[in-house]
Order: sequence, then structure tokens, then C-alpha cells
Amino acid sequence: MLPEEKFADLMARTRAGEEAAARELVQLYEPEIRRAARVRLTDPRLRRVVDSIDICQSVFGRFFQSATSGDFEMEKPEQLLGLLVTMTRNRVIDEHRRQTAQKRKSATNDEFGLASEVAAEQAGPRTVAAARELLTDVRNRLTEDELEIADFRTSGLSWQEVAEKLNQPADTLRKRLERALARVRAEVEEKP
Repeated sequence: MLPEEKFADLMARTRAGEEAAARELVQLYEPEIRRAARVRLTDPRLRRVVDSIDICQSVFGRFFQSATSGDFEMEKPEQLLGLLVTMTRNRVIDEHRRQTAQKRKSATNDEFGLASEVAAEQAGPRTVAAARELLTDVRNRLTEDELEIADFRTSGLSWQEVAEKLNQPADTLRKRLERALARVRAEVEEKP
């Protein structure tokens, strides 16, 4: 933790919108925020769609928005840590609620979120068959590497666990899958 006078200076620079101060705050507090998120991300279904880095980025995004508008006045580093941990807890709860509500709305909960767009809430046999066909089409358009990443994630592994299995950075793998799914979505939407 920083001494109070350095912390006050860092917060003042952050409120002023200084990027270097924001980077320093992220470097100081990111490990604690990610740890707090990992502790709360216990549901494997939730970990499939959100990782501690996602929660951390969201928390810092909201914090910096509010900090630059002068909403937060803190004198001690412990106060900031407490605020960020509380924001993290609330963000995980919000994400869990959102996923639970989304699951209730979705008649078919497929692994990529594409087939469920096809299926209506009252999915009949034709709709379910079309959703399965779409999912098969999506899987066929992924490369072996992309499919391996997707399969690990749909099995409930966190991004960190996938990274350890594939010996690559978690952010790289997450971005690779996001780009692959965006590419496949575009291909599927262009299909006559």
C-alpha cells in the first residue's frame, strides 16, 4: 500500500484524468480485485461466460468514470481497496443475476449463444432442429485450435485454467475465441 501523501497525489491525478495515474492504480489494485472476483466466481456456468479479468475491467471502468466526475473522495489506500472489492462483489452478483435471467429466457442454452438466437422462447421441434444445425455449422467453421478453446470453456474451465492447459496467455486465448466467433457469425449471416 502507498503512504497516504502519495495516495492523495495519485487520487488527485486520477480525478484529473491523467492516464499514467490510472495505469498506476490498475497496477497496484488489479491483483486484489482479480483475487476478489475469483473468490466469488464459484459457479462453473458463470465462469464459462465471465472471467476475473472481465470483472476487473468492468470495475475499473466504472471506478474511473466516477472518479473523474469527483464522486469518490478517499484519504487512505484501504478505503479505495474496500470500495473496489465492494464494486467487484456487486459486479459478480449483477453478472450472476443477468446470466440467470438470460438462462430463464432462453429455451435452448447453447454453448456459443448463436443457436439460442434462432430458437424462440416456445421452441418447437423445427426450431430446436434448426438451432442444432446452426450450432453444428458454427462448430464446423471453427479451426481445431479455436474449437479446442471453445470446448474447454464450455466444459466450465476458467480462462486461466484454459491458459494453463494450452500454455498460452488467457487474454490471448479469450481474444482468439472472440474473433473466431465474430468471424463465424459474419460467415453464417452472409450464408444465403
